[in-house]
Amino acid sequence: MKFIIASNNKKKLVELERILNPLGINAVTPKEEGITLDDVEENGTTFAENAFLKANAAYLKTGLPAVADDSGLCVDALDGRPGVYTARYGGEGLTDEERYIKLLDEMKNVDDDKRSAHFTSSICCILPDGSKITAEGICKGKIGYEPIGKDGFGYDPIFMFGDKSFAELSAEEKDAVSHRGKALTELKAKLENYFKNN
Repeated sequence: MKFIIASNNKKKLVELERILNPLGINAVTPKEEGITLDDVEENGTTFAENAFLKANAAYLKTGLPAVADDSGLCVDALDGRPGVYTARYGGEGLTDEERYIKLLDEMKNVDDDKRSAHFTSSICCILPDGSKITAEGICKGKIGYEPIGKDGFGYDPIFMFGDKSFAELSAEEKDAVSHRGKALTELKAKLENYFKNN
């Protein structure tokens, strides 16, 4: 069965495909289906609302079952920022590195015991019959003092999980503990149940 992944983020697509492919789902991109989702305004106030907006737009444009993830970093010392603005933190056009350097700069005077943070991932799946499945995962950690590691993407080099940054974890290690890994595990179970009963 073919599902469209409502994202242009190549690294996010790889993570989603690793979970969906074993279910017999052929994950395709908007580009492969000849559409763009650039016109989808992520104006929700929660990750779940934004995931729905993206999944629904992909479903309506293609008629294919659609999966979308909206995720972000919430830093306690910054009153939950960047939150739903994680991908746009600091303004449009910045690189991932420029965004996390800005965040580190804002955290430069924050003590170690106040550097707690968490990643949240909300996934929305619009199914062939138009019904919706949602899943959410949270991973708690803290903000490091400098970027560490070469793997991952986004804020992974500054997000510490135990004594390692997310950018130091292998794909398998990250999938087992990350917010997106947890949300995808929940989604996988719900999809298996859906396919069994439909």
